[in-house]
Amino acid sequence: MNVYAAPVRDLRFVLEEMLVHRSLNLPGFEEASPDLIEAVLEEAAKLAGDVWGPLNKVGDQQGARRHADGSVTTPEGFAAAYQAYVEGGWNGIGVSEALGGQNLPEVVASAVQEMLHGANMALGLCPMLTAGAIEALAHHGNDAQKTIYLPKLVEGTWTGTMNLTEPQAGSDLSKVRTKAVPDGDHYRLSGQKIYITWGEHDAAENIIHLVLARKPDAPEGNKGISLFLVPKFLVNDDGSLGERNDVICASIEHKLGIHGSPTCTLSFGENGGAVGYLIGEEGRGLNHMFTMMNEARHKVGIQGIGVAERACQHAVAYALERRQGRAPKPRGGNECAISDHLDVRRMLLSMRSRTDALRALALYCAAELDTARHAENSDARQAAQARADILIPVIKSFSTDQAVDIASMGIQVHGGMGYVEETGAAQLLRDARIAPIYEGTNGIQALDLAGRKLQRDNGEALTALLHDIAATVEQLKEDPALAALGSCLAAGLEDLSVAQDIVLAQGKDPDSGPDAVQAYATPFLNLAGHVLCAWQMGQAALCAQAAIQNGNDDPFYTAKMRSAEFAIAQWLPVGRAQLAVIEAGMQCLRDYEVE
Repeated sequence: MNVYAAPVRDLRFVLEEMLVHRSLNLPGFEEASPDLIEAVLEEAAKLAGDVWGPLNKVGDQQGARRHADGSVTTPEGFAAAYQAYVEGGWNGIGVSEALGGQNLPEVVASAVQEMLHGANMALGLCPMLTAGAIEALAHHGNDAQKTIYLPKLVEGTWTGTMNLTEPQAGSDLSKVRTKAVPDGDHYRLSGQKIYITWGEHDAAENIIHLVLARKPDAPEGNKGISLFLVPKFLVNDDGSLGERNDVICASIEHKLGIHGSPTCTLSFGENGGAVGYLIGEEGRGLNHMFTMMNEARHKVGIQGIGVAERACQHAVAYALERRQGRAPKPRGGNECAISDHLDVRRMLLSMRSRTDALRALALYCAAELDTARHAENSDARQAAQARADILIPVIKSFSTDQAVDIASMGIQVHGGMGYVEETGAAQLLRDARIAPIYEGTNGIQALDLAGRKLQRDNGEALTALLHDIAATVEQLKEDPALAALGSCLAAGLEDLSVAQDIVLAQGKDPDSGPDAVQAYATPFLNLAGHVLCAWQMGQAALCAQAAIQNGNDDPFYTAKMRSAEFAIAQWLPVGRAQLAVIEAGMQCLRDYEVE
């Protein structure tokens, strides 16, 4: 059975019934249709299930291998699986026709990426980073750079990387030391970058590194950092590949998970300097790189959801097969599958409802990104971008934290068989654990939400979102069958509103402001994540209830109702406890002396 066919129904539910394909009504998507999107999802499920999925365990067991000359070999089958992805045109599905893509909405591209990451997270990282490189170059590259590099990146013939971190500069990029010395129409780069995902590999003919560096006369700090394009192989005027550039993989990391993804230390300029080209303006490298980072952060959230989905499917399949104990009456009394035990059902339903909620929120954000990029009205574009800016740190952080918990719960469902490698449940947890760390740790995401995003507009964008949640509350309360869910969601909404007021007020206090944002950021983001996910499941309940009332007896809708009920009535209360954490204050953190 193709296990990736299962999410297609859930993805269609979000796109067709919750979002009502609203991205298709935007200018530029006239050629897209619901039938086309359904066909795309079905084909993506085949690629994920038949080609990428079977290599997941292979990648985990073999890992990437570095050779003495600095070259890297990916696990058996990875290069061919990536080429199948390229030949199918998948790399460009969310890219505009003007850049050589297929011009489908971001919400569709995100749905496809969820399936691919669920199938093989280590392999999925390669095109994920390329998508970010395309975004950065499309926004900030000059015409010549776009002409030379974008077609190959969009095809997937060349892949892209993001080079930020250095040994002394982790999250604090102001300490970047890599140098870029002017040399005619280009620069010569020297320095070292670490943790470079797919920084060297054998799956594509060229790799385009986007590198943060500073000129010799650049000021210290963030304002001295510029962004440079450094190809693995130099590109001739006719587009053919030239000589090897002065950049080499010095080592690859031996990691907890995603073994099939080569995580490289790259050394630039050991033999005279790596040739690089300035992207955009000098001194605005961080600003330009954040175009790529924003794209990547949303997709890391999607990545977590893909792994969570696979964990759900693994756990359900095992729970249906594993027979142990006796089913409580009135369901039986004889030896039963462990899925008959209510504690196991609690775990399975918790995994399912959370995955459903996270998916709906991430795709809702993708639809907002579509509006921000394509709406005719500038006010609509700005409002959608402001909303996406609020949602992205939640999706990156909350989705990946939850994915780790969901994968861990999947192991628990398996019992002892989950703790050994044979079932594959353990790999999902090991793979998922990196997602809360890279592309900005989840603590940084929380600071971005509670600090920069919330404080810059005095909570205006989030308040507008809360108004939409209130509208869903009223819709739920209008239906007697859903009124209890409306009351639960209303309580969560009130908690988030109170928390927002506290964070805003204390964040603006000249004495306690920085400490308050630091102390409250993570509990605030967690509360926001629970409420926003419950809101999406409230929307799901409305859609499922409408189908049932219209006579649709598909068990899918009944299952979706159970998922919504659990998320709102049993999961949301766990998140609401975060308000008590915020109200408890931060004095204990101030008083704590780290020894």
